[in-house]
Amino acid sequence: MYHSQLFIDGRWASSSSERHLDVINPATGEVEGSVAHANKDDMDRALAAAERGFEIWRKTSVFERSKIMRAAATLVRSRADIIAPMIVAQAGKPLAEAKAELASAADVLDWFSEEARRTYGRVITPRFANVTQSVVKEPVGPVVGFTPWNFPVAQIVRKVGPALAAGCSIIIKGPEEAPAAPVEFFKCLHDAGVPAGVIGLIFGTPAEISSYLIPHPTIRKISFTGSVQVGKHLAAMAGSHMKRATMELGGHAPVIITSGVNLQQAADVLLPTKFRHAGQACVAPTRFLIERSVYREFIDLFKAKCESLVIGNGTDEKTTLGPVNSARRLEALEAYVGDALEKGATLECGGSRVGDQGYFFAPTILSDMTTDMRIMNEEPFGPIALMMAFDSVDDAIAEANRLPFGLAAYAWTSDLCIANKISRSVESGMISMNHFGLAIPETPYGGIKDSGIGSEGGLEAIEAYLNTKFVTQMDPA
Repeated sequence: MYHSQLFIDGRWASSSSERHLDVINPATGEVEGSVAHANKDDMDRALAAAERGFEIWRKTSVFERSKIMRAAATLVRSRADIIAPMIVAQAGKPLAEAKAELASAADVLDWFSEEARRTYGRVITPRFANVTQSVVKEPVGPVVGFTPWNFPVAQIVRKVGPALAAGCSIIIKGPEEAPAAPVEFFKCLHDAGVPAGVIGLIFGTPAEISSYLIPHPTIRKISFTGSVQVGKHLAAMAGSHMKRATMELGGHAPVIITSGVNLQQAADVLLPTKFRHAGQACVAPTRFLIERSVYREFIDLFKAKCESLVIGNGTDEKTTLGPVNSARRLEALEAYVGDALEKGATLECGGSRVGDQGYFFAPTILSDMTTDMRIMNEEPFGPIALMMAFDSVDDAIAEANRLPFGLAAYAWTSDLCIANKISRSVESGMISMNHFGLAIPETPYGGIKDSGIGSEGGLEAIEAYLNTKFVTQMDPA
């Protein structure tokens, strides 16, 4: 049983009210741990610590920050065998995926440890000989980050990494559904030498925490990963207090597949991308838009691959598809499938719950999709692939752009002209063509339209944690 505490001012502690929440294992449906529930007093302590931590960290040289972050990355790698089973038990993903998440998180820390050294300003050529003009980059201040359960470490590091690199302190509101791995990640940061107060970890009721921390004068920036609806609410709250916000929100990723490609290769790459973490990833490909001449062939290949997935508890090394997060998610997926079938979709495979223990949903393929079906308009966030035929690339692009989402998109084509047209025309913050190439530390990671604002990857990520100051100085007379 994992009992997760709060991390405030360099110390682990229970809630001052002694309140805690149960943590459910989605593979069994049973309580497997608990997490401390922060109240206002705890948040006040975290805020005061973040203020003190910021004054320490902003004065810490970039070389020292970089060394500490690299040391933390090394600790994450060395402790992966301890942390990964916690991700399996609370987030539900297979063990191999949990280990891959930790490896990625360590890489992100390494990347931002180097970006800390590159927060350059510049000198501007003046109009007068006795004037010096320069641009200076300074940390924005204490930050609060809100992170989801589906990637309990990877989503935290995408906020902690750039914040620490820039010289900011940060409070993370971690996922109550999967708190154990974030706790261990923070232990890595602390053990690597991050000073007390620079990082804080709290859990509790999301609305209570966001409504108190975002307006608080200590906090100068927010970063949120989660649903579009909640993201818009938090962005509006931040905007009303003139605070910078980075938003990585939901998606409904289209995949355009044209004739003339290696369909088997496309299926081999897209299937694990679709069903990674049971489809519970915002960048998971969802709407498969397939040229009509290869429509049936691709579905058959994809279906054959789908039937090879092994459903089960992530602790079993043979498992390739774990549970969804909750009973509520199961009900939502069943409702989506039912609505689609009523409106004329064809069920190729899956479509229902598996077993009566835990929250397992069969890998599902629905074909003959139409745009009036709910699942074609709302992010399913589950192991369901939607197949629709198209007759022209323009039709496929129009469907890809039809929804207000714009996080990730994919395309498979052997025609360079079509590839260029798709890359220019599809409205998305990220597009990966003929392979899966997203979420690498050195590349931008973020969406447009309703899918968010800003980036949590690449050199673009750190800019949101920096203020730009212009300094002009005339030589004394």
